Amino acid sequence: MLAMAKLLIVEDDESVRTLAARALERAGHTIDVAADGGQGLSLIKAMQGGYDLVVSDIRMPEMDGIEMAVAAAALFPSMKIMLMTGYADQRERAEELDGIILDVVQKPFTLAEIRSRVERALVCFA
Repeated sequence: MLAMAKLLIVEDDESVRTLAARALERAGHTIDVAADGGQGLSLIKAMQGGYDLVVSDIRMPEMDGIEMAVAAAALFPSMKIMLMTGYADQRERAEELDGIILDVVQKPFTLAEIRSRVERALVCFA
């Protein structure tokens, strides 16, 4: 079992946000949540980039996950970011972010899947 990590989940769909937060809290992590990229970026700045991993949806109103990831990486280059999407075209956009994004999780995902992908991101890129 990994040491507890501090995670930020950025997702505009409340049911997905709650599902992911619950799954990861049960795995022993501390979770903050944001409803869109702007809110996520504000939390990242407030935490001085202190999250062990940011897990963000790509497609959101206001600021999407890719814009947020690029802005966060510019401020905190070592920050680990994982994206989620249910859309193939969004997944392709994320592939251009090599060096910023660790992984893209396909939605819908199971609780076990989001937990294992997060664990892998935390271990492999520690």
